[in-house]
Amino acid sequence: MSAAAPSPHVFDATEANFQTAVLDASFDQPVLVDLWATWCGPCKTLGPLLEKVVADYNGAVKLAKIDCDKEQMLAASFGVRSIPTVVLIRDGQLVDAFTGALPERAIREFLARHVQPAEAPAEAPAAPVDETPEQAIARIQQAIAAQPDNAELKLDLAVAQMQAGNAAAAEAELDTLPANLASDDRARRLRGQLEFARSLKDAPSAAELRARLERDPNDHAARDLLGVRLLIDGDAAAGLEQFLYVLKADRSWNEGRARQRLIAAFNVLDDEDLVGTYRRKMASLLF
Repeated sequence: MSAAAPSPHVFDATEANFQTAVLDASFDQPVLVDLWATWCGPCKTLGPLLEKVVADYNGAVKLAKIDCDKEQMLAASFGVRSIPTVVLIRDGQLVDAFTGALPERAIREFLARHVQPAEAPAEAPAAPVDETPEQAIARIQQAIAAQPDNAELKLDLAVAQMQAGNAAAAEAELDTLPANLASDDRARRLRGQLEFARSLKDAPSAAELRARLERDPNDHAARDLLGVRLLIDGDAAAGLEQFLYVLKADRSWNEGRARQRLIAAFNVLDDEDLVGTYRRKMASLLF
């Protein structure tokens, strides 16, 4: 489909190599999946553009090409209704998609929402030992007064506000961040924390939620809220198990809420081993 020279970042995906070359590999770098067919005119237009854009990322993202005629079972697992369809897989999960032959600029904008430039993150201001969240807020606010154009400091302030329990203030700071920082790992983690905090507004206690589940183990709403409470209370594994239970029982419940909860939790948690384990458990249920 393309006259361009072969690229180490572009490969054919098959049912045989999909687990290792796409799902497992996506834990190290995002994988763009191009679902195409030889008879599809728009596919012939889109394919070379995808390869060109991916080449410009110099390995920050890979492109897996799936011939829908040769890999019908694999294509069916994506629920493809028309081609070309392009999906982005990151950390073993589908995070975004588009259909049709987009122009190059639109493809770049699509990728830019998820794949960051390979730049070293700016160092945060050194924090004193045993600094409280309130002291951190005061220190960072002073730094912002001296460097009002330093967006990194605003992200630091948002994190400190959340650590101090000021969710509204944290969200306000988060909403003012420029696009390059809005998708920073710390910003993504913070948005996940805010989402969990909002979920528990007026929610029943853990004891009440457990009582509901004793009466009806398929009370997904109760199990969902219990998972959030467990996460916030520090029992991350138990919280993730609640979301995984719902995903296994009914992956479409509440518009895929269990999968959304798991993704948000992965962005919040710092335990890489735990997150990696549950990412793989989730991926095994979705694909």
